[in-house]
This record gives sequence, structure tokens and C-alpha cells, in this order.
Amino acid sequence: MDILRLLEELQQQMLEKPKRLGPLWWGIDEDEISMQISKIRASLPNELKVAVATVRETERIVEGAREDANQSLERARKESEKILADARSDSERTLHEARLEAERIVEQAKLQQERMVAESEILKLSKAQSEEMRSSADREAVQMRRGAEKYAYDVLVQLETVVGKVMTTIDRGKQEIRPAEPAATAVVREKARV
Repeated sequence: MDILRLLEELQQQMLEKPKRLGPLWWGIDEDEISMQISKIRASLPNELKVAVATVRETERIVEGAREDANQSLERARKESEKILADARSDSERTLHEARLEAERIVEQAKLQQERMVAESEILKLSKAQSEEMRSSADREAVQMRRGAEKYAYDVLVQLETVVGKVMTTIDRGKQEIRPAEPAATAVVREKARV
């Protein structure tokens, strides 16, 4: 789980998707949310950054080892093809000997490839260690996300309270300035005459 990607998604959800309540549009204080997300990013453990860098470096080294091994294997195949071609033209060598030599070269290339991969065992250990650090960082990220979600929830609850008070004030104002109904006005005039 990539915490930085999650933070970006959180920011998009909270800042870029305004909410609507009837004719009113409302959102969240963008500066406050951006500041909180920046704080979360800044408080990410260095171990997470190191783990990500270690995993990327490990993958790069393993890929390089595979590429080197494949190149060695390809060179061995070409050399074996050359030996077979030479064997056909060379009357002193039998085709069987050429095949055996080609197989020996291919086998050596495979052994070299296995050695290169075995050397990457150290890389596997570092990858396991980085995965452990990443898991720890992910757990911390989940906790941070929960904290951010709680903060957002609290902001929404406060906003709901403010909107409720505004709606109550609006209703009261409307009741106070509502024009008197014609029948009620006639009763009041009738009482005034008496």
C-alpha cells in the first residue's frame, strides 16, 4: 500500500469534491486540510522512504542480474551454434563432439546464471527487511489515515452544527417577517372597530 498515493486520494476526495445540501454548496477549509496532509507527509517515517528506495534498488539489481545472465546464455547459444557450424565444415570433428561441446557451453552458462541469481540472495534478505519496514510504515500510515479521517469527520460534524444553527436562524427570520394572512387581518380590524 503506497501511503503517498493514499494521501493524494484523500486530498482529492476532501478538496476537489464539493458537497451540496439543497441550494447550499459547502466544502472543507482547503488550507487546513492541505496543511494537515503536508504534516502527515512530513511525519512519514524515514524507514518508509528507505524501504521504498531499498525495494527499488533491489529490483534494479535483480533485473540487472537477470539481464546479465540472459546475455551470457545468449552468448553461449551463439558460441554453440558457431561450434556446430564449424563442426560441419571441419572434417576432423564429428558432429557428436560438437554437440557435446555446445551442450557443455550452454550448461556452463546456466551454472553462471544460477550463480548470479544465488548472489542475489543478499538482495532477497534486504528485500525482506525492506518489506518488514514497509509493513510497519503501512501500519503507521493506516493509523495516520484514521486520524485524518477522524479529523475530517469532526470538521463535518462542526459544519453540520453550524449549518443547523443557520437553518434555525433562517426559519425564525422567515416566521418573524411572514406577512399576516388576509383572514387574520380582517379579524384584527373587526376587533379594532368594536
